[in-house]
Amino acid sequence: MLCSTGKVIMEQIYTIPVNEAFEEAAAGNNGCACPFCLMYNRLEDNELDLILGASMMEPDVRLKTNEAGFCPTHLDLMFSRSKRLPLALMLESHLDAIAKELAPSGIAGMFPAKAGDAAAKRLEKLAGDCYICSRIQYNFSRMVETAALLWQSDSAFHDKLKKIPHFCLPHYGMFLRAAKERLSKKDFVEFYNDISAVENTYFDKLREDVSWFCKKFDYRYENEPWGDAKDAPERANAFLSGTLHVHEETKKPSDGLT
Repeated sequence: MLCSTGKVIMEQIYTIPVNEAFEEAAAGNNGCACPFCLMYNRLEDNELDLILGASMMEPDVRLKTNEAGFCPTHLDLMFSRSKRLPLALMLESHLDAIAKELAPSGIAGMFPAKAGDAAAKRLEKLAGDCYICSRIQYNFSRMVETAALLWQSDSAFHDKLKKIPHFCLPHYGMFLRAAKERLSKKDFVEFYNDISAVENTYFDKLREDVSWFCKKFDYRYENEPWGDAKDAPERANAFLSGTLHVHEETKKPSDGLT
C-alpha cells in the first residue's frame, strides 16, 4: 500500500494523533466536530509552546524566524501566552535582521530605485510568510494524507469516520483531495460515498436551521419554537471557515517579563 520506507515511517508517526482526533470529534466532548480542526489546533498549540520555550534560543530556529517572521494571527497568539521576554528576544533579532536587509548600503545605496524595489520585494515576501504556519502546514498535510491511508488500510477507521458529526468545508475539500491522490479509483468511490453521507446529512440540517433562524424574524413565525436554530449562524460560520486557533489556555500578556 505504501510505496517507500519513508512513507511507512510517516504513517506511523501520525497514526496516533489522527485516530485520537477522530475519536474525540465523534465523542463530541471538546466542542469541535471537525477532527482536522482538532489536529490543526493541537499542532498549533505545540508549535507555540516550542517557539516560546525550548526552540527559542536555537540558532538554526532563530535564522528561520528572522527570515520568515510571523503572521498577525500567530503574533497575537504568542502575545496571549504571557511569555513576553522570549517573544521580545525573538522580535529583537527579527527587527534587526529586517533593518539590515532594508538599509541601503554599498552599491545599492547609489541606486535608490533598485534599493526601493528590492525592499518592496522583501517586504512582500515577508508579509506572505510565517514560520509557525509553515511548520504546522508541513505536519498537517501529512496528517490529512494519513487519514486517507488509514481509511484504506484499517476497517475500524471506516466506523470512526462514519461517527464524525461533520467536517468543516475547507478540511472536507483537503481530505477529498488527499484521498483522490492516494486511493485507487475503486477505493475512492467507496471513500467518497462514506464521507459525503456524513457531510451531506449535516449540511442539509444546517441549511434547514439557518433558514428557520431567518424565518423566526418574520412575525408569522415569532411564536413558533426555535428548535436547533438559535446558534445556526455560528455553526454555519464554523462549517464554512473551520474552528481554528482555538486553545484551552489563552492568557492576556502580564506586566512582568515572562
